[in-house]
Amino acid sequence: MKILSRFSALLLASAMLAGPALSAELRIGLQDDADVLDPAQSRTFVGRIVYTAMCDKLVDVSPDLKIVPQLATEWAWSADGKELTMKLREGVKFHDDTPFNAAAVVATIERNKTLPESRRKSELTSVEKVEATGDYAVKFTLKAPDVTLLAQLSDRAGMIVSPKAAAELGANFGSKPVCAGPFKFVERIQQDRIVLEKFADYWDKDKVFIDKVTYLPIPDTTVRLANLRSGELDMIERLAATDATSVKADDSLTYSDVVNIGYMALYVNIANGARADNPFGKDKRLRQAFSLAIDREALNQVVYEGTAVGGNQPFPPNSPWFNKDLPVPARDLEKAKALIKEAGFERVPIEMQIPNNPVAAQMMQIVQAMVAEAGFDVSLKTTEFATLLSEQTAGNYQLSRSDWSGRVDPDGNLHQFVTCEGGINDTKYCNPEVDTLLNEARASTDDAVRKQKYDAAGKILNDDLPVIYLGHQSWIWATKKEVTGFVPSPDGMIRLLGVKKG
Repeated sequence: MKILSRFSALLLASAMLAGPALSAELRIGLQDDADVLDPAQSRTFVGRIVYTAMCDKLVDVSPDLKIVPQLATEWAWSADGKELTMKLREGVKFHDDTPFNAAAVVATIERNKTLPESRRKSELTSVEKVEATGDYAVKFTLKAPDVTLLAQLSDRAGMIVSPKAAAELGANFGSKPVCAGPFKFVERIQQDRIVLEKFADYWDKDKVFIDKVTYLPIPDTTVRLANLRSGELDMIERLAATDATSVKADDSLTYSDVVNIGYMALYVNIANGARADNPFGKDKRLRQAFSLAIDREALNQVVYEGTAVGGNQPFPPNSPWFNKDLPVPARDLEKAKALIKEAGFERVPIEMQIPNNPVAAQMMQIVQAMVAEAGFDVSLKTTEFATLLSEQTAGNYQLSRSDWSGRVDPDGNLHQFVTCEGGINDTKYCNPEVDTLLNEARASTDDAVRKQKYDAAGKILNDDLPVIYLGHQSWIWATKKEVTGFVPSPDGMIRLLGVKKG
């Protein structure tokens, strides 16, 4: 009987080899669940990872942080910097088989600018109008020069969606997104999975070797890694730094990392509704004291085992945009205590909301202990990340820990968070002088001039502290050995062109 079973197994194996090749599914473990899958409305980092497979943009970012062609094949600025013209790729289809063309670009940009729920408005605020100048040519006319626009078009603002689907679904587009990327939407179950499948008519289909992609949100980094090792997952993002050594030593896994262009930060509710009415939101001396009570280098060494660096700005210390006149502050408990006393307090109670992943929890528990020595009584409120962002937007928080994945242009790390009408200004901080400086930085094509503007704005923000920066971590990935072709990028995205399994 045993011989018969082995013979049957051999026959079955032979039949499988003779038939069509088995489809390749890639299962990717994400640290969080994405929010709404509409490029106009979303804001989560993991949402951008999903879009990288699903929604092509006008331009993309290369691993060396250069702007490169995607749906636009070439572009040029006018001499006065107020017009951007683009030639578009021909022969491209959306996932609903409608054609990609200049009209689709115009429709998407207008949607991003006018949809009531759109978070892209501040990213496109400089655009006066966009028009088709041919079937495959568009022109952006700007209100004033804005050198950052190209970088904005390399992210969600430049993801072109099907005009047909957008018109039919409106604000509900995220329930069944239709884009022009290598993979098309299949299903989404909140807090469980997002499933995409290969789009047969993708314009660059010869570089697509995966048939199906399933993204699974698993906030616990230990569980995420255990699932990778057991074979339930093929790839995980944001591997805990504490697990780096063991992954490097595991012959069945591949380790990848790269320093990111974003930051880890605490957002203070300055003027976002009733919950801003508290001493910490009203008195910058308390925020300065809180910042001074944190030992950033020790914090990052302990939590990230040397893979992260302390920071006090939206740019890491090795960035050309970092203001060296504002070095990362050393911990100063005596000065922190003096500032609290000057503000009229002995102890200051604060509720801080944090995401429900172990690494962030560990980091904030250390911060909690550090600032307690100065006089802050911090209570931690743990919540799922998409919910945390929703609470930030609604103003239902006092202090909130949220990371930003970073943008290739410095404007993307700053403008939308701290300008009065910024699309992700959840603190509702508003300082006209900061607005003027950051708007002027957008208008200049001279990096030296831009640097002066960012430095001046940074000095004000470092004093007001609507955002308290903590540091800058590395993106770390782990994959099964049979997954090849993945190229790590400082923007943290998982680009699947060229990736193979098996």
